[in-house]
Amino acid sequence: MPGTTTAISRQAADVPEPGTGRRRTKAGPNRWVVLVVLCASLLLVAIDATVLHVAVPAVSEDLRPGSIELLWIVDAYPLVCASLLILFGTLGDKVGTRRVLLCGYALFAVASALAAYSQSASVLIGARALLGVGGAMIMPATLSILRQVFPDRRERALAVGVWSAVAAVGAAVGPLVGGLLLEHYWWGSVFLINLPLMAVSLPLGRWLLPESVSGSDGPWDVLGALMAAAGLFGVIFGVKQAGGGEGLSPLCWLPLAAGAALIALFVRRQRRRPHPLIDFGSLTRAAFGTSVGCIVLTVLALVGLALIAAQYLQLVLGLSPLQTGLRLLPLSVAAIAAGLLGSRLLSLLGPRLMVALGFVATAVAVLCLTGVGQHDRPGLLVGGFVLLGFGLETTLFGCYESMLSEAPPEQSGGAAAVGETAYQLGAGIGIALLGSVMNAAYGPGVRDAAGRSGIPASAGADASHSLGEAYEVAGHLGGGAGEALRAAARSSFVTGLHVTLLVSAVLLLAGALAALRLPRRMDGAQPEPGDEGERGAGEADAGGGRPLSEGVTQS
Repeated sequence: MPGTTTAISRQAADVPEPGTGRRRTKAGPNRWVVLVVLCASLLLVAIDATVLHVAVPAVSEDLRPGSIELLWIVDAYPLVCASLLILFGTLGDKVGTRRVLLCGYALFAVASALAAYSQSASVLIGARALLGVGGAMIMPATLSILRQVFPDRRERALAVGVWSAVAAVGAAVGPLVGGLLLEHYWWGSVFLINLPLMAVSLPLGRWLLPESVSGSDGPWDVLGALMAAAGLFGVIFGVKQAGGGEGLSPLCWLPLAAGAALIALFVRRQRRRPHPLIDFGSLTRAAFGTSVGCIVLTVLALVGLALIAAQYLQLVLGLSPLQTGLRLLPLSVAAIAAGLLGSRLLSLLGPRLMVALGFVATAVAVLCLTGVGQHDRPGLLVGGFVLLGFGLETTLFGCYESMLSEAPPEQSGGAAAVGETAYQLGAGIGIALLGSVMNAAYGPGVRDAAGRSGIPASAGADASHSLGEAYEVAGHLGGGAGEALRAAARSSFVTGLHVTLLVSAVLLLAGALAALRLPRRMDGAQPEPGDEGERGAGEADAGGGRPLSEGVTQS
């Protein structure tokens, strides 16, 4: 395979078939079997990213975290994961992606057990951070191996479509399984579902996955990797503090400034090194850099809206956790469909039009959802979620495929780490940014209503932190005052939801404009070294109007 060296005998090596421009797999498992194992890894991480959403009210009731602690419980996973993706992604290029992946599996299992039996908010935050370390080891490894075993772009587009559809399956299964478990068990059970998945993935991964390391020379830049991790942590931590209403606090701007400085030093260091961890020259190419930026915008909207939507369905409409998971199911089903159709849409529309239309469809869905209120409108919710899921997944598919195709094979781990860092940055910033927008619109309304109703100022201040706290304060007050506070909090939450949706729509439309920098056609990427004959055959197939699946190279 171009740019890699065999580390064990099971490595799948692509070699030209005599007399043809195609390649066949020499030794090792079929690459489509490898894809199945990689998708199982992704399913694990995707489930853990969404399963906690429906459990947030139960966690709040049991552990009694403060508003900042609650944000940390949700955000610790993406924060730590995003900080360490470059470290573990580039480490995989040096010591072997399979080795890093299997270590991530084991750590994920240990952290899941610790999270399930946490007795305090601080222990749960620590367990979620440990899960983030495991996730940082797993996610770039799956994309890196996928990039290596699918050198042909047409095959890779199909593989990325399956990979992204599995991510949507995880988003669907997470809330459903979490809601079902919460109907019968305590909130910690949502983490225990990781253990059987780990028990299966660990031996299968050791047996089936190919091991490969980068063919590039030079030592692994340990100092650079640590600088990147610390810089990303500081930036996201500062954003989190700003999202908690501490924008002028030293706890916000000091980590933000220190993180930005470390990232700038990291970039400078990598540009000067003969063998950098990340080739920042690739980021300056339109397709790669634009894809990374679009991933951030897409996930920013997705994660922030998903968390707020779960709270709306449970706390405003009064649905159970299981009912909440079922209401969110259309979003994930539509995303699955978009992932499975992604390779065909990409060949028909090209990256530029596909990603731009995905952003526009998502913005339209978000604007439609501004029609929700304090009363249930299931038809509007289903229609909005379907369009939202299809648009988001279409956008993510086009971005990931363009990003992977631009990356040199020998830097697949680093490129995958950049893409997954963008994903996790978008998740962390999305919760902080949209959460702060929500709080800015929600808090003043609750405090004003409390003052007009004669409710003590301290009670109004507590109720302004979150809708869950407002319900708790209203329960202590009781009578007419409690009911007035409950109604005011619901009304303010819906108002804040509308404002948040409008902000998300603006960001999504900005993403549609940014997508205009992507290539018009998927064959616009530069061919990989040694793949010219294979690409020529693939382009001839595409020009003849054959479906993508018919042009897949047989192993």
